[in-house]
Amino acid sequence: MQHKVIDTKEVVIRFTGDSGDGMQLTGTLFADASALYGNDISTFPDFPAEIRAPQGTVAGVSGFQVNIGSGEILTPGDFCDVLVAMNPAALRSNAKWAKPSATIILDSDTFDEKGIKRAGFTTDDPVTELKIQDRHIIFAPITSLTKESLKDSGLDSKSILRSKNIFTLGICYYMFNRPLDSTEEYLDKKFRKNPTVAEANKKVLRDGFNYAGNIHAIPNTYRVQPAKQEKGTYRYINGNQATAWGLIAASEKSGIPLFCGSYPITPATSILEELALRKDLNVKTLQCEDEIAGICTAIGAAYAGNLAVTTTSGPGLSLKSEALGLAMITELPLVVVDVQRAGPSTGIPTKTEQTDLYQALYGRNGECPIAIIAAHSPSHCFDAAFYSAKYAMEHMMPVLLLTEGFLGNGSEPWKIPAMKDYPAINPPLIKEPEETPFWPFKRDSERMARRWAFPGTKGLEHRVGGLEKNNNGSVSSDPLVHERMVAERAEKVARLANFIPEQKVIGEESGDVLVVGWGGTYGHLYTAVKELQGEGKSVSLAHFDYILPLPKNTAEIFSKFKKIIVCELNSGQFANYLRTQHQKFNYFQHNKVQGQPFIVKEIYDAVNAIL
Repeated sequence: MQHKVIDTKEVVIRFTGDSGDGMQLTGTLFADASALYGNDISTFPDFPAEIRAPQGTVAGVSGFQVNIGSGEILTPGDFCDVLVAMNPAALRSNAKWAKPSATIILDSDTFDEKGIKRAGFTTDDPVTELKIQDRHIIFAPITSLTKESLKDSGLDSKSILRSKNIFTLGICYYMFNRPLDSTEEYLDKKFRKNPTVAEANKKVLRDGFNYAGNIHAIPNTYRVQPAKQEKGTYRYINGNQATAWGLIAASEKSGIPLFCGSYPITPATSILEELALRKDLNVKTLQCEDEIAGICTAIGAAYAGNLAVTTTSGPGLSLKSEALGLAMITELPLVVVDVQRAGPSTGIPTKTEQTDLYQALYGRNGECPIAIIAAHSPSHCFDAAFYSAKYAMEHMMPVLLLTEGFLGNGSEPWKIPAMKDYPAINPPLIKEPEETPFWPFKRDSERMARRWAFPGTKGLEHRVGGLEKNNNGSVSSDPLVHERMVAERAEKVARLANFIPEQKVIGEESGDVLVVGWGGTYGHLYTAVKELQGEGKSVSLAHFDYILPLPKNTAEIFSKFKKIIVCELNSGQFANYLRTQHQKFNYFQHNKVQGQPFIVKEIYDAVNAIL
């Protein structure tokens, strides 16, 4: 077979195997190496819905897809050029994502009678059964070769088997012309206390690389040039890490210490873990016993003078709803980060969807509007978190930040910003009495924010709580006081529209179709719209980061397009919300509720259908 080097602008690889096969690590290391090489990248870790599923079954398959390119990469790709499947179950559940021209690498050692049967195949020929004979299939004895490579390493058999993902990584580094240096440095650092393990993994990495170079089964390798990016210092970052850092940045900018009280929950846990590492930056964290304790400790911390944060996902947000009403009525700065996941109740916690918008908008008792911001990419989570904290402190109110599993676990290159380029944060602190007695709910005329008085300050004694109060902080059951306070708190949230940016349109500001989205669908919608624009179609995109309140120019934008199609990973929550806010427009919908991101072609076809 004649070997061919393919120069390409982008290429997609998908790593799949059992949840214990190390596919997330393999994908992450490959993405890291590509980012260091200078490629633009986008990743999609696809965790199994059943973490404890039996080994070798479809339910327990874990995947990691990465798209690397020499230009702007906004999605992890729809279909892959290379699929790695470490067992028959991984092949069965992921073959549908392989392009007709794809190369598929299989661990032949796992394709025995037992493995094939456990994966649910009805014949002894999975390739034919899946009708993928036209793909280039490489059966490599990865398990056997790993054992042979490390037979003299001194490692036990379990540790040796655990290294087969690194052997596979070596094969892929050869196919994509990736240097080994960064991964070898990573292994030295990770196993610095156990150099035997480090050396064994470096050996198996090199052996995988050499194996790929010496066999004749690999028809081609790929060369993807570094991307031309804006000058600066970059790092590879995921959405949860970016969220944590954005909150820390807001704390530093404001001079207000950060407190996070949270209960661990998939897929938000790593935000709490990242913040827990930052005691050196005056961050305090408390891992609480449940979701209610998490938000209540945060509210207490806000009252005591902290930038208060609690992190959760949909089921946790349900439990926090009463306390969120307490934060709203006490008018304290609180950021609630909801990393959304699929399904009601426990649902499918590792899968991505935009499930919680209704809950964010309406999921509380009484009249209880909460400002809502949504992040649209892993790196944008930094800005979204920063501004959520800024508005929470400056406007003295809770802010709900919506991200998703797709963003929280997904990664991309991020240009490290200079904090001098970010706006000042000026909370309405009061340090001495301006009137006697102190009126805690006296408001400024612009933001309608009350003043923030820390406990223990002489002359500023006051109490907060969930009972309705008048402006002087006294409990009141006067019906007119209640109505006025409800109206004032709602108006305060509405006035945030005067401080957030106006909505931007990507493309022409008028035309046939406006594609509308929010949150983590940005990359897929943007890519589809660009393709349609490239064909001369009159299509533009309005992607919303600010949900409540909506940008002030929303109606103006909508009025300039003949048709509006709202695309989201739920049954139409944002579309229905828009119908309540801007009723005069007709909204088409394209919805997907499968625990998976959009495919660009889905958006492309949906828009073409209404053109």
